[in-house]
Amino acid sequence: MTLQQIFYALTIAETGSMNKAAELLYISQPSLTNAIKELERDAGITIFSRTGKGVVLTKDGEEFLMYARQVHQQYELLKEKYGKKENIKRKFGVSTQHYSFAVKAFVETVKKFDARKYEFSIREEKTYDVICDVGNLRSEIGILYLSNFNRKIIKKILREQDLEFHKLVDCNAYVYLWKDHPLAKEKSISFEQLKEYPCLSFEQGDKGSFYFAEEILSENEYAQTIKACDRATMLNLMVGLNGYTLCSGIICNELNGSDFVVVPFKADEENKNSIMEIGYITKKHGILSEIGEIYINELKQYLNI
Repeated sequence: MTLQQIFYALTIAETGSMNKAAELLYISQPSLTNAIKELERDAGITIFSRTGKGVVLTKDGEEFLMYARQVHQQYELLKEKYGKKENIKRKFGVSTQHYSFAVKAFVETVKKFDARKYEFSIREEKTYDVICDVGNLRSEIGILYLSNFNRKIIKKILREQDLEFHKLVDCNAYVYLWKDHPLAKEKSISFEQLKEYPCLSFEQGDKGSFYFAEEILSENEYAQTIKACDRATMLNLMVGLNGYTLCSGIICNELNGSDFVVVPFKADEENKNSIMEIGYITKKHGILSEIGEIYINELKQYLNI
């Protein structure tokens, strides 16, 4: 098998179509089909199932491409370091829970490069998808948090995906709400005070679990809960319904605006506080690209660490 065949297979998996992949690769569809048949023969497996609607990965194909992406990423790193720079279209992707500081660091990273020569991607996603993106090398870096409640489960999944967690900062829980919320001017806010307002959280989809929640203290019972899929909707619900969410307290006003505030969460005997250990995940023993290192430095600079 060759690197070219591996690249062909990755392109087909991304497009879900032999015809679309052939167009992107500037080769004929029969040539692409023959290259994949040869790759499947060498690998001893069927990578793609052909259907009337296109092609889909087989179970063996999914596993094969997981390793193929690692090979291709290492090849791209070699080209980046030793290849002819002008001929390289480098890629860099980040997957993250819904953190404005992660987006801010991404913005500052992109500013340092000529975007015409790079393919940049940032994905604010569900927790499980963040892990899978880095596990499958769709993204080089993932941003999420650990706590005493979710640590065992999240670390188990990270091990299964051959990933490792790198700590950035510890944070106490804060209540995040609209600046004109009735509780916005409190010095601290207790769980009891929050009972008459809806608790907002990010939807986690089919893999939904208390362990995948992006909000600290997700194991508590809330009288009112509303789920949202994106940060803009979450902010709108804070204004329209006097909703709130529990977070790290690290807010980027430049991106989210100045109409929102964070107030320390006041723990009690039944609702104890918990530390959010925010960090990033990468492939175990992987080497960060130049862009990846700059992105991590931007995160650390923003977090003052």
